[in-house]
Amino acid sequence: MSKRPQEQDIEFIKALAELLRDNDLTEIEVNREFGDDDSMTVRVARQFQTVAPAPAPVQVAAPVAIPAPAATSSGAPQAAPDPADDPGVVPSPMVGTAYLQAEPGAPSFVKVGDQVAEGQTILIIEAMKTMNQIAAPRSGRVKRILITDGQPVEFGAPLMILE
Repeated sequence: MSKRPQEQDIEFIKALAELLRDNDLTEIEVNREFGDDDSMTVRVARQFQTVAPAPAPVQVAAPVAIPAPAATSSGAPQAAPDPADDPGVVPSPMVGTAYLQAEPGAPSFVKVGDQVAEGQTILIIEAMKTMNQIAAPRSGRVKRILITDGQPVEFGAPLMILE
């Protein structure tokens, strides 16, 4: 088997890549024979990112004012209050992933209706591979749990509501 200078192979591959680009091809494969036991097969391909075509413009009719129904005391649906506005909210002290139990299959730290003491662990937030125990900021009863196990949380996001 004869030895070819590596620089020639590199130049050949560069020429194929240039041919690919200049002719707007996505793939090219070449088999070169140099002798009885000396050949080289080169495949050069490139990937294109497909971009969805922009949607056609949509004609939108001008908005029409609809009078709001008169408020009645007959129990019309009200917007749900924001849990972050509740005075008993426990906000997330950090960004991370919240866990309601110490490990999969273990019992939850707390459940709705449980009485908790100030400083008691109520959940864990994993941040940068570190498990951070989140303690109850005050004593009280767990009124609502606002997250699910394994849910990502942001700084200040409401986690629970204590009464």
